[in-house]
Amino acid sequence: MNRPYTGRPSLQKATASTGGNAADASVAEAVDVPVEPLYSLRVRDLWTYFWSESVAFKMMCAYLIVEYVRPQSIISWLDALPWGQLTLIAALIAKLMEPGPKTWVRDAANTWIILFNIVILLSAFFAEYPDVSMVYLRNCYLWAIIYFLIINVINTERRLLVFLLVFLLCGAKLSLSLSKTWAMRGFAFTEWGLQGPPGYFFNSGELSIQMLMFGPLALFLWFFFRPYLSKWTKRVLLLVPITAAMVVIGASSRGSQLALAVQTYPTLIKGRLSLRNLILALTVIATAVYLLPDAQKARFASAGDDKTSIQRLLYWKHGVEMVKEHPVLGVGYYNFPAYYTAHWPEDILFGVAQLPHNIFVQVGTDAGLLGLGCFGALILQTMLIARRVRKLSEMPALHKRMLLPAARGLHIAMWGFVIAGQFVTVTYYPFFWINLAMMVATGNVARQMSGR
Repeated sequence: MNRPYTGRPSLQKATASTGGNAADASVAEAVDVPVEPLYSLRVRDLWTYFWSESVAFKMMCAYLIVEYVRPQSIISWLDALPWGQLTLIAALIAKLMEPGPKTWVRDAANTWIILFNIVILLSAFFAEYPDVSMVYLRNCYLWAIIYFLIINVINTERRLLVFLLVFLLCGAKLSLSLSKTWAMRGFAFTEWGLQGPPGYFFNSGELSIQMLMFGPLALFLWFFFRPYLSKWTKRVLLLVPITAAMVVIGASSRGSQLALAVQTYPTLIKGRLSLRNLILALTVIATAVYLLPDAQKARFASAGDDKTSIQRLLYWKHGVEMVKEHPVLGVGYYNFPAYYTAHWPEDILFGVAQLPHNIFVQVGTDAGLLGLGCFGALILQTMLIARRVRKLSEMPALHKRMLLPAARGLHIAMWGFVIAGQFVTVTYYPFFWINLAMMVATGNVARQMSGR
């Protein structure tokens, strides 16, 4: 049974009016319960609220921690259990067992993500190498399960606020420690860049994309929370987006550094075009370029001519040919390396064929034009939700809420993923799918609070 949150009388009143259940109280919150006391980000208030919440909500927050921070990889004896799967199963059971009528979040993205998984399943069944496809099938449908759990559990502004803070806390753990590592080696260039914990973010390229996903969100929320924070809290929290950018620079991933440069301008202007903001954005970009080690600048100068670039160009060229030859369902889910090896062995420059190092080439060869259409629709839906939240935020009920900065941060994060994804194969990593789920949850909360 959920413990009542004692930090704010307004929430106690709402909980009491709905029979004492926090899940039912969320309906009242969507209408008239203020969330401003949590905007000060006082640890005690946030912690007290967290423990007053449902088991499903706690398990989804726990999932972020075990997936992004991976304490089970840091503390060896914890690695005996599949913590990610266990937290998801616990969240699903807890959500289904919640009392009262079940209301499920509706969004166009729901349809597209279901269709995308159906296309992937068909592609695996009719693949050139179906046995290869079946090995990796979990990489796709698992994100659909996580997506639906997030959008249906994170269904109030308070839950969204705390969930986003947990997400940022997980990212901050990486950015603060790794930026310190880079500084201690004198901001020097290394071929391996920076490495995260074992898992999705171990490789420097994937690590830097994770920084692109949480850095803009951290900065936009910092701008929003700033009036509510103490002087020292503001200064400390500003380190989070700054260190995220430092990790991208130190990770030595050219694609992510390009994405960071593109993200900088819309992040700093915050929707307003002015000479001051333009100068600020250019100053930040110039500072980042100055901090780049000479070896990394040389890598940019050699882009297109070095062996790595030539191999990727060959992957993209032959990937387009695969889509042309198999336009409906592609060559098969995760069949790119095997198909490439069978048809273009002379164009393998590094011993074995890898994945195509491009999210659109990956989806096109995995699932054909049908899969590309669904994937593109999901990207478009992210943009449409950001636009919808912006319009709804003009209403008095949402004007001074955190929903607009959250949507802007998630929107710019999505573009960081798309740009960096032109050079790495990260379609079935958590970046896009978690970001999409948080965006849909933000749009859903905005609709509730606006009465629509």
